[in-house]
Amino acid sequence: MAVGGATYAHGVPKRPTLQDVADAVGLAPATVSYALRGERGSADTLARVQAAATALGYQINPIAAALASGRSRTVAVLCGSTRDLWQQSLTADLARALLAEGRHALVADADGHPEREEALLAKLRDQRPDGLLVAPLDPFAAQWEELARQLPVVAIGDRLAEAPSAGAVVFDNARGFAQVFDHLAELGHRRIAVVLPERPSTPDRPAERLVAREARRCGMSVDLVRTAPATADADTMTDHLATALGGRDRPTAAFCLTDSFAFAVLRAARRLGLEVPGDLSVVGFEDVEFADLAGPGLTTVDWGRGAVVDAAVGQLLAAVDDDEPLRTVTISPRLVVRGTTGPAPSRS
Repeated sequence: MAVGGATYAHGVPKRPTLQDVADAVGLAPATVSYALRGERGSADTLARVQAAATALGYQINPIAAALASGRSRTVAVLCGSTRDLWQQSLTADLARALLAEGRHALVADADGHPEREEALLAKLRDQRPDGLLVAPLDPFAAQWEELARQLPVVAIGDRLAEAPSAGAVVFDNARGFAQVFDHLAELGHRRIAVVLPERPSTPDRPAERLVAREARRCGMSVDLVRTAPATADADTMTDHLATALGGRDRPTAAFCLTDSFAFAVLRAARRLGLEVPGDLSVVGFEDVEFADLAGPGLTTVDWGRGAVVDAAVGQLLAAVDDDEPLRTVTISPRLVVRGTTGPAPSRS
């Protein structure tokens, strides 16, 4: 039965269909479909169809529209973990940049788990996005090649080794490491801790190789301190770092490969009763938005998140809209010196 313009079946409201709109305006369903998408029809036809759709409460099914037009105007954004401060900000900026271009972001968070990343990719693919922006946890996974054959993919931070057709925005980590080591060497530090993730290095982020090279160049000794990702319990991470940074023969500086790690080191230093930078200098590697608000302000490496977002979104949409080939873009760093670094303390 019909009540107030709505059709009910067994007392449950029936969702208006494309056929209902077509019947209301006396046009074929195909004509109505084109008119609702603004692709064909006179101005009068488009206005009549839209008015009828509004009156009936009809809404276009986004998946059906994507099938019909070949474009969903959505872009999937998959991040490694929004608990990481830099990735949190990056994900928000990517979504804003896409919205400014008339696209909607489908955001998913792998929360630091590669197996979850794989499952989320399957779910995102089912949503039929026009493209994918990803900060990959496992850039070597076999699934990337299959996905890159289906839609444009741009990775941020690491190239996808198994998907040569995918684009990438990577960082000039060698230059970033050199700037940090030069800064600490000029301040007289000769023994430093490098705090890096438990996950193995990748060709685009060869942490151990770069640490060894810069330590030799600057005449430093280095302690590698591997720690759990930002998804780990904060107290557990602080305990681990306090153990690594404590003791009489401790390092005088800590270089952290994420700002999240740097803030954890600052907590560990406070627990140990160490003054920053008097007893321990601390350097990050991302320049998150409130790095200048943490205590004396965090010395860190700025990667120009705006440039990263522009490079990633720009080439992805060029591939989606104009079939432009994807490429690798390298971002250069800038060391930002603030209050967490100072001269190495003298040792008696």
